[in-house]
Amino acid sequence: MAASCVAVLALVLLPVLLLGAWKRGRQAGAAPHVVVMVLGDVGRSPRMQYHALSLAQSGFSVTLLGFYNSKPRDELLQNDSIQIVKLTELQSLGAGPRVLQYGIKVVFQAVYLLWKLMCTDPAAYIFLQNPPGLPAIAVCWFVGCICGSKLVIDWHNYGYSIMGLVHGPRHPIVLLAKWYEKFFGRLSHLNLCVTNAMQEDLAENWHIRAVTVYDKPASFFKETPLNLQHELFMKLSRMYSPFQSCSEPLDPSMERSAFTERDCQSGMVKSLHGRPALLVSSTSWTEDEDFSILLGALEKFEQLTLSGDNLPSLVCVITGKGPLREHYRHLISQKHFQHVQFCTPWLEAEDYPLLLGSADLGVCLHMSSSGLDLPMKVVDMFGCCLPVCAVNFKCLHELVRHGENGLVFKDAEELAAQLQMLFSKFPDPAGKLNQFRKELRESEQLRWDESWQQTVLPLVTQK
Repeated sequence: MAASCVAVLALVLLPVLLLGAWKRGRQAGAAPHVVVMVLGDVGRSPRMQYHALSLAQSGFSVTLLGFYNSKPRDELLQNDSIQIVKLTELQSLGAGPRVLQYGIKVVFQAVYLLWKLMCTDPAAYIFLQNPPGLPAIAVCWFVGCICGSKLVIDWHNYGYSIMGLVHGPRHPIVLLAKWYEKFFGRLSHLNLCVTNAMQEDLAENWHIRAVTVYDKPASFFKETPLNLQHELFMKLSRMYSPFQSCSEPLDPSMERSAFTERDCQSGMVKSLHGRPALLVSSTSWTEDEDFSILLGALEKFEQLTLSGDNLPSLVCVITGKGPLREHYRHLISQKHFQHVQFCTPWLEAEDYPLLLGSADLGVCLHMSSSGLDLPMKVVDMFGCCLPVCAVNFKCLHELVRHGENGLVFKDAEELAAQLQMLFSKFPDPAGKLNQFRKELRESEQLRWDESWQQTVLPLVTQK
């Protein structure tokens, strides 16, 4: 029996090894090529999209592998140096023990990823997002061994800590995932991470040396001009009632949304007097974001408004896709607010920066399963000079400095008090909301391209 298994394994691996030897020969004289791997939705993996674009702009040809559930940015799709290879996601078997289903999925993905990677052009580097890293880390390391590619792991978080939110930290699957991440993570040639706290944790507990590459906003995250705000609001008003005007203009040449009005003859756009405030929160709708905090704060905000406080009505836009989306949409539908409206759209990639650049306040509820990563959504909001209230956790101070460029809170009561303070007498040019925005405008924020050129490019071009 053992001899048969060895024979089968040899028959499977021999073609792979021969193909790897052939690819090594091709790589020797080939133009520099990099594979960027995302075992997730490419359209919802902005940092890996940015890596691909930066590599292409630096003279590399890039193959980007990932699931294609939502459309990436046009800059990526239109770049001739980037080829996107769509991966097929194995759906749940729907039968048998969960552990068995998970095991089958991992085995299938390992074989499938091995086949996909071996079919791509020979690569000098394989950039891999982690998490998710099971089974991608091991497969990419194996392909690197036989094809001569160097494995670069970009640590966004720990996969085992996210699994621990669902199964508990001592569950056997979680412990196995932690061992796997730690063992195979040490086999990479180069490691990047998103915070200094994670860099220290990787060094002290995992004996992995990593380079901190902070998330930075791309150049298209900026304040949205009023005319583009109006175009976005009118587009959204055709699908979502909170963006629709409460009253039609008397002049038929005027076009109105809930926030803006445009004179169709002159093209002049202005903000409506007494308009609602626009609050935005983006999310992946997962266990590490507790939206009951925001709902609780908005209930208190509603009570303050009804009791006569000088506060505006609110339109609360929560963007994103994820497993808990329907759960929270059901909770929201049970609320009966008079001064708060909700909208939970999934926006096109090009519309999301426009929305952030049009909003009055961003709210971040990312709590970090490991306590070692930072919310990229806040980075993007800051790029748009959008003031932010963010739930506090261990290393958030590396991004949000309380009272300087934003506010941090620990619960619904603190967030409600912050909303009351920020929106008092809205829109008050002398208010704290505008002071934060002025601070963000005046700070010289380093953009992704500049940061990447300084930190990552030297690592992949050194001999």
